[in-house]
Amino acid sequence: MAENSVNSEKSGVKNNFIAQAGILAAAGIVSRIIGLLYKSPLHDVIGDRGMGYYQVAYSYYTIILLVSSYSIPSAISKVIAQRLALKEYRNAHRIFMCALAYVLAVGGIASLFLFFGAGLFVEDEYVPVLRTFAPTIFIYGILGVLRGYFQAHRSMAQTSVSQILEQIANAAVSVGAAYLLIKSGMGTMEVPADEPGQAARAAYGAIGSSLGTGAGVLTALLFMLGIYALNRDLIKRRILRDRHRNVESCKSIIKTITAVVTPFIISTAIYNLSGTVNTGLYTRFLPSIKDIGIPETASRWGIFSGQAQTISNIPIAFATAMAAAMIPSVAQLMAARNEAGARHSIGVAVKTTMLVSIPCAVGLFVLARPITALLFSNTREVEDLAAALLRSLSLSVVFYALSTLNSQILQGLGRLNVPIVNAGISLLAQTAVAVCLLAFTGLDLYSIAIAGTLYSGLMCFLNQRAVRKTVGYRQEIRSTFVIPAAASAIMGAAAWAFYEGLLLISGSPKLSVIVAILIGAIVYFVALLLLRGVTEQELRGLPKGYLLVKAAKKMRLMK
Repeated sequence: MAENSVNSEKSGVKNNFIAQAGILAAAGIVSRIIGLLYKSPLHDVIGDRGMGYYQVAYSYYTIILLVSSYSIPSAISKVIAQRLALKEYRNAHRIFMCALAYVLAVGGIASLFLFFGAGLFVEDEYVPVLRTFAPTIFIYGILGVLRGYFQAHRSMAQTSVSQILEQIANAAVSVGAAYLLIKSGMGTMEVPADEPGQAARAAYGAIGSSLGTGAGVLTALLFMLGIYALNRDLIKRRILRDRHRNVESCKSIIKTITAVVTPFIISTAIYNLSGTVNTGLYTRFLPSIKDIGIPETASRWGIFSGQAQTISNIPIAFATAMAAAMIPSVAQLMAARNEAGARHSIGVAVKTTMLVSIPCAVGLFVLARPITALLFSNTREVEDLAAALLRSLSLSVVFYALSTLNSQILQGLGRLNVPIVNAGISLLAQTAVAVCLLAFTGLDLYSIAIAGTLYSGLMCFLNQRAVRKTVGYRQEIRSTFVIPAAASAIMGAAAWAFYEGLLLISGSPKLSVIVAILIGAIVYFVALLLLRGVTEQELRGLPKGYLLVKAAKKMRLMK
């Protein structure tokens, strides 16, 4: 009976956080697809140079956001989840209110710093674009606290819907504002022949796109405030029923929040700093040592960051969602001193993440060119470059997925400083490699792709080792890595063959790649079952897993 009870508890924990991660992952993937779909019309409006201006400014805005507000949802969900595990509802809500005060102060300071200090980060051409991002930082902090509050309750639906609404508003306003600003500022949508005119047009377009980012965050915030208002009576009733006498003071709560948020911030900032460092190396360091101007580097960076990197980031949304769902789950298990349950949850999360990220990486490598052509309207030369860059980034998809997950697991386990050290080591290594490759080879943008893959791979190794040491956890290898890789190889071959065959028959690259992706997904599912890479229980644990089990049994791939 005791053993059955433990198994039942493990299964319940697994199904809960996997289901919640599935909801968040679906929203993340939908959001990123919306983000991809609007990038094509946005690119048509503002061009490669405008995209370059936007991406450069966005990378520095991201760092300020990371330092001030970006880690708030994860950190707040961890702290509140620990109180909820002890049924301290009054303290949980006090933490929520104090967290709001914290982000109002920190977010306000960060917004002012970005607006008035934009020139410290970027060249004059990018300053107006970067300043447009300043108000978004303040708004995001409030949004982050609300998301973290609901995530602590293991409810990801609110965050998921807000993410989708954020991207829809972002897409609509980005394209619309960019068009209107260029039209009103330049008097025409035609690209000027002179250099100052081209720079002005690119800046107008990038400013419009950055306004879309702010509009998206504001839309998500309004939605989350509405959800909180609807649940306010329920929250009050739970607080009134709370009989715990230990009520934490605001001073102690602020100390707790600061103690937890600071490592989260530093870890997340360093973890994501590689992108900003690479932006600086390519757009500032490279022109200083080679005969390349800012317009050319901005345009080429727009192709790398706005197209290849944007596509490669889509599968990582699943790992990010899994990590968000893992933090409150692992924090509650550790608060209850249930290390066995924590190890079980970690193993399930890693395997589920690999089942998704490995085939995605193979698919991006095999179908890089048709996928790029499906999503963006490019010249032949630009399409060749974007596709080649996407192939070079495909391996990093697996590394980033696993390292992202393990960073959050370590934070949920209370090892807050370990991801910071690991990220710092990886950042130093990748920066040294990027500098050497840019300075002494002709690899150009491929130098950044190689450095990024090294960074994610080293982070993956260091974080995985740290998790194993912390809870005595050892990941199963065969069904987690080997079988998904073998099934993905079969899928990749089938997808490529179907694409080439359909292209010969239909002559339509877009139709061919869509069908090839669908067929590839079916082939992967069948190969995974034939190779015994997943059990019926594991399939049922996935969101809508019963439908997958039903399909497998109809195809007689599972008894």
